[in-house]
Parts: sequence; structure tokens; C-alpha cells
Amino acid sequence: VQLQASGGGLVQPGGSLRLSCAASGRIFGLNAMGWYRQAPGKQRELVALITGGGSANYGDSVKGRFTISRDNAKRMVYLQMNSLKPEDTAVYYCYVEVWGNDYWGQGTLVTVSS
Repeated sequence: VQLQASGGGLVQPGGSLRLSCAASGRIFGLNAMGWYRQAPGKQRELVALITGGGSANYGDSVKGRFTISRDNAKRMVYLQMNSLKPEDTAVYYCYVEVWGNDYWGQGTLVTVSS
């Protein structure tokens, strides 16, 4: 399973970014897809997860600002990030669960700064 994330970059506070992640390889039994993030000096934390049926869960710090979605046919997961704050600065990692196994992408850096 390979995961390719894109869409990170530098944005001003209050701005928006959209992350995308494409899953490829032998993906049978693809279940949850989502995003985690890790800021410098901090542990990796959940940003958002979405099941194959479309049920979404969000980390408390992003509720109401971020929206996760997926396209099962394309094996894509997206993260729309609005009202970005400096504390959202982190490396964002794409995540998928396949038959109970966890897979991670290489990460994409999001920097929120004026």
C-alpha cells in the first residue's frame, strides 16, 4: 500500500488549504482513511478519520474548521482546512486501515504563519 499526500504549504492565519491523499497498491478491504499530524516536539495526534460508510471523527482542536471527505472509487481522501491557526502548523500524515493493518504516507508540511 502506497500513500501519496499533497497540498501542504505556507498559509496565513485565517486562510485555507486542502490536502489530498491517493492510495495505491493492493488495497482490498480498505476501511478507515484519515489524517494525523505531528508538530515539532509533540506527539502525533488525530486530525480526522472517515470510515468507508462516510462516518467522520475529528480531533477536538479542529472540529468546526476542518472537513474530511473521501472518494472510494478513486481511493482518495481529502482534508479541507479552514480558519487555520498557527497552532495547526505540523506535518500532516495520510493514514489508511486495510484489513486491520495501518499504513502511513510520507507527510506533507503545513505552515500557518504571517
